[in-house]
Amino acid sequence: MSAKMEQKEQRYIQRHSMQTRITHDIVAVACIWLTFSGLFVFIPALASAFPDFTRAMRVSHRIVGCILIITPIVSAILSPRGVGRFFKKYFTKWTPEDKEFTKKFVPYMLNARNVHMPDQDEVKSGQRFADGLMVVGVLLMAISGLVLWLGTSVWRVSGDTASVMRTIHDICFLILVIFVVAHVYLGAGIFEPYKGTGKLMWGNGQVSESNALYHWGFWARKELEKGDKVLLKDENDQVVARGKEAVDLGNTYIEEKLKQKAPLKQE
Repeated sequence: MSAKMEQKEQRYIQRHSMQTRITHDIVAVACIWLTFSGLFVFIPALASAFPDFTRAMRVSHRIVGCILIITPIVSAILSPRGVGRFFKKYFTKWTPEDKEFTKKFVPYMLNARNVHMPDQDEVKSGQRFADGLMVVGVLLMAISGLVLWLGTSVWRVSGDTASVMRTIHDICFLILVIFVVAHVYLGAGIFEPYKGTGKLMWGNGQVSESNALYHWGFWARKELEKGDKVLLKDENDQVVARGKEAVDLGNTYIEEKLKQKAPLKQE
């Protein structure tokens, strides 16, 4: 391994594990398909215009709905500690930085270059709110969908119950569409400051040191201090050092550049 960090090498932090990425990707694809197939249930005119295709969509809607429900359950069973970490990240007391981030979010979306956002932890305050609504929405859609499905096949539910479940399903569908679109806009890196973040869930789950510090300053500094998730990669995206060695090489490089009063290399 290299004994000295070269100019073209960069440090990365492993932000998401393979299991997290697989779980997220299956759920994401399922949500997209359920949104598409759900249109043929939600819009009567569309269903009547394509009756045969609608029947196929209804069947796929139920199958993919089961996949959506089963996937996180299996993932939780495989990694119960991950469930604990999930709740710890999302159900935490808001800091002054969290409140400031929320207040500045809309101006930031409109004029990112001129709005300085405060440091954030592993999950941003805005993300906690949006993801929380999506989780609740998906949960309510899953419950109402199962009642509507099983209530017309395995047992019979009353008309009032079916009407309530259908209303819940439809409202959550609309809310989910809005938040999924926003999630894709940010998570896929379409919004310029988030460019490249798509690979966090659809790639290797690694984020460069500069992007980590920009988006999740508090979390990034903690990880750089601990070092166990830090990697040093060369210009060909090959890992040349891991853990403490990667941290030490990066710190030495920074110290040398500061002594030379040279600008640090940014991604």
